[in-house]
Amino acid sequence: MTAPPSGSGAPALPRKVHAGYALGSLATGAFGTVPGLLLLPYLTDTLGVAAGVAALLVLLPKAWDVLVNPVAGRISDRTRSRWGARRPYLLVGGLALAVLFGSIFAAPFGAGSAAGAYVAVAFLATATAFAFFQVPYVAMPAELTSDYAERTRMMTWRIAVLALAILVSGAVAPLVRDAAGGGLSGHRWMGLFVAALIALGAVGAFLGTRSAPQQVVTESEPSLRAQLAVAGRNRPFRALLLCFVVQSAGVATILAGVQYFADQILRDPKTGPTLLFLCFVGPALVVMPLWSRVGARLGKLAGLVIASLILAGGGLALVAAPLLPAAVIYLLVALIGVGYAGQQVFALAMLPDCIAYDTARTGRRQAGVFTGLWTAGETFGLALGPGIYGLVLALTGYVSSTTGTAAAQSDTARLGVLLGFTILPALLIALSTLLLRPYNLTEALLLTTTTTLSADHGVVVGIKAANQHEEGTTSP
Repeated sequence: MTAPPSGSGAPALPRKVHAGYALGSLATGAFGTVPGLLLLPYLTDTLGVAAGVAALLVLLPKAWDVLVNPVAGRISDRTRSRWGARRPYLLVGGLALAVLFGSIFAAPFGAGSAAGAYVAVAFLATATAFAFFQVPYVAMPAELTSDYAERTRMMTWRIAVLALAILVSGAVAPLVRDAAGGGLSGHRWMGLFVAALIALGAVGAFLGTRSAPQQVVTESEPSLRAQLAVAGRNRPFRALLLCFVVQSAGVATILAGVQYFADQILRDPKTGPTLLFLCFVGPALVVMPLWSRVGARLGKLAGLVIASLILAGGGLALVAAPLLPAAVIYLLVALIGVGYAGQQVFALAMLPDCIAYDTARTGRRQAGVFTGLWTAGETFGLALGPGIYGLVLALTGYVSSTTGTAAAQSDTARLGVLLGFTILPALLIALSTLLLRPYNLTEALLLTTTTTLSADHGVVVGIKAANQHEEGTTSP
């Protein structure tokens, strides 16, 4: 049955559902942050892998998710269980993700080429588990509420927890590593710490959404190819996805450069990464209500463009870091964090609108396909960022090490560290806003679409759903 139209007075979700759903961002935030932050330095400065090879080892396993995420979405779309279509994957996929994440930094072969190959295989397995957690998780908001504004409120809760997850995992994980002695041993303990954080988020999201409303199961497209074709015909979704992939690559490039920037530009390898993360994530916990008001007044699309330009502007200004006092550098990183918070809120709030628009047009339940493509693109972008940064390091002559401490670098290599952390991501994020020109979804358009098309789809789909329920039909 077609969901009630946006803005039609659909009941607001309880706060416990908002909070419970948001807990899943502990898992997505930790996995999205720590590999991007620490895996490339782990490979180059602890395992002794050359920068160019390390970039490929970081990129290729996550690029695999471009293939597996749409499959995970299709499987979750066709799942029938007493826990609903999505929640089983929060528990099973989330716990598998936690265990496999810990294995990435287990280092059973010590340092060297065998250790690098082991990391690549472990990272591939972890990325697969992440797909089966993240895709159903991201699909849920489109099915929990049909209200346009309620989705923004849900994303505000989610991004607040995501910011906390990034802060805890990104700032504390390096401290755990260093407190455990650094090197191989320190990374093992750090991996266990982050694995526990992921497990907490997965179990919390599973339990916290147990009282959430479940959408009536409707008919999905008969094949993955047909579903992908439907997603491809959704012009607003295509525009938003392309923009978000490029922006994810830009953000991931910043994350990949944090340790290098602290080592080579700030000259503060111990406290620098933690302070950078505090400045990057801390503002997000404060400005979420502000971004919510911006979205209510100007719209989500305008909010996304404004936030993206703030993020990019901070990055461009940071290129002067070698000439600036540390206090000014941290203020500029905080400005980047303000933009990042808004960029995440609006992009993730616009995704359910695209899904609702498709549901109104087709009457079919296929949120998993859209979120499968979305998370595939996001994951690819997050993998592409460290890959790009590693390539910049390789081209500028960065020297790897097996000691757990960065080797002395040339001026050219230090310039590569700086440009990869500032100019490159700023350009990616700013220019990607041009890709949003075809996006035209507004609350009024969604209301018009759902009102016009619900009569065409609602009766037919409702009858099919009722028949499936009476017959006990299940899908593989």
